[in-house]
Amino acid sequence: MQEEIARFLLERKWWIATAESCTGGLLAHTLTNIPGSSAYFKGGVVSYSNEVKMKVLGVKRETLEQYGAVSEQTAREMAEGVKNLMEVDVAVATTGIAGPGGGTPEKPVGLVYIGLATPEGVEVKRFLFNGDRLYNKEQFCNAALNMVLEYLGND
Repeated sequence: MQEEIARFLLERKWWIATAESCTGGLLAHTLTNIPGSSAYFKGGVVSYSNEVKMKVLGVKRETLEQYGAVSEQTAREMAEGVKNLMEVDVAVATTGIAGPGGGTPEKPVGLVYIGLATPEGVEVKRFLFNGDRLYNKEQFCNAALNMVLEYLGND
């Protein structure tokens, strides 16, 4: 998947960046496993704390207070924030609950919101996976890569 993303980005001469919470850098790691990724990957922010989400990515305090860190609204602001910060064409953000703790009935373990900021705007998708922490992180990462690939392939 990341090879196809690399090809599409290189063909367009586009740049990508990541803003990660629950994936803890796995998304950036995966995108940079391709030799020559410095030609399309500009950087990433691992914004595990709300403080970093606000100070670095520009997520509004009101958003975090009203909707929480794991929300469609926060994923949207994270994606927009890293797109602007890194000055890229495409940005992808992940915020979720990998587990095993931290879940609630409203926001269970395995829940993730993924934001994709593109020249056309921001799209956010909600996913729910059912596994242990490492499985969930891998699934979150794969879902994010899939969103990027679908966008680039349909553009």
